[in-house]
Amino acid sequence: MKQSITHIALVVRDYDEALDFYINKLHFELIEDTYQPEQDKRWVVISPPGSSGTNLLLARASKPEQEPFIGNQTGGRVFLFLNTDDFWRDYNQMVSKGIQFIREPKQAEYGTVAVFEDLYGNLWDLIQLNEDHPLYNRT
Repeated sequence: MKQSITHIALVVRDYDEALDFYINKLHFELIEDTYQPEQDKRWVVISPPGSSGTNLLLARASKPEQEPFIGNQTGGRVFLFLNTDDFWRDYNQMVSKGIQFIREPKQAEYGTVAVFEDLYGNLWDLIQLNEDHPLYNRT
């Protein structure tokens, strides 16, 4: 049996402001942006550069009860983990683009890591795994 997680839905306030952040600041790639008239929504899929794994589905809050979860999908915990092949390249580039890091870089037993906020306040780890980590070659 072979299975995989294809998309993770990220609740956003506005498609275009989210695309601006993820594409212009984090250099994600736009995979698909299709209008679905029957539901009056867009199917917007983005991916980190060079990734062949799980993608993000940008899902605009469509009901008032969804709006409080924008930026707080996990109650303030780190929500997403952006693995990189060059931590300092990406960290410095993100800082130059105005990305807010709320935990400074540190060396941990598994690799180099820092925590940043996306445009809505969701917390992300920027991480470069050590070569001896079990997931090193799987990402």
